[in-house]
Amino acid sequence: MAPTVSAAAPGFNHLGGYGDRAGGRRTLAAVNATAGALLREWRQRRRYSQLELAHRADVSAKHLSYVETGRSRPSPEMVLHLCQHLDVPLRERNRLLLAAGHAPRFAEQTYDPAADSDLSRLVDLILAAHRYPAAVIDPSWNLVATNAPFDILTEGLTGELLPPPVNLLRLSLDPSGLAPRIVNFDEYAGQVVRRLRHLVGIRSDPVLAGLLAEFGHLDAGTSTGPDAIDTTPGIVLPLVISHGDEVLRLVSTAATFGMPREVTLSELAIEAFYPADAPTRLLLDGLSA
Repeated sequence: MAPTVSAAAPGFNHLGGYGDRAGGRRTLAAVNATAGALLREWRQRRRYSQLELAHRADVSAKHLSYVETGRSRPSPEMVLHLCQHLDVPLRERNRLLLAAGHAPRFAEQTYDPAADSDLSRLVDLILAAHRYPAAVIDPSWNLVATNAPFDILTEGLTGELLPPPVNLLRLSLDPSGLAPRIVNFDEYAGQVVRRLRHLVGIRSDPVLAGLLAEFGHLDAGTSTGPDAIDTTPGIVLPLVISHGDEVLRLVSTAATFGMPREVTLSELAIEAFYPADAPTRLLLDGLSA
């Protein structure tokens, strides 16, 4: 289920030039304009004015304006400095560096469970340490890897949802997936879609946007603003799922790797499920044994 990720950046000639899609040459001014446009796009996505970003990054507002309009070519240090203040993902930092005519700074590997790489060893170690269901997902919520206990969630599923890449959100919300087994589907789906809506607002990911278009109706009629009130009792909303004659009550956590310096690792997250009550814990412990 491992996704194939490429570090290639459109428009960059591997011979060292700056080629357009037609194979031609672009002027340095065009390269600068492209880098500046990308920086402006990220600034606007973070809802900063030019003056506010200049103040936060401690750079001249005039220089920032020149960078965004292509009149000034930013150094690699300046690109990374602005990216830091804009919280730009590592993959996009590499893209910005290439657009400005500089070499990328962040290495990239592909997760391969059969490969003896730092990335694969770390991912496998994390999953093996979880005694309850856990999965590693990419930014689009596609499953990259799962541990053995995760099979309890996909048990009995067949059909078009399972060929890779398997999308965890679609697996949860699609009527041919887990949805019929989720006892509190309306509440759970509403929370998931609100989380998805937030991610679409801060990321440029067509897969997430497509998922929102497909499942966005599941939180229709509910408040999605900052003042939304959840009246569900308890300290956390569980995933209540039927398993044969039993009912599993699970709470989930999402974790990312701290201080990553590699592109793929920076994009991965661990979605782990834990028992929310004693009967579920006994059942999961029995299954794992």
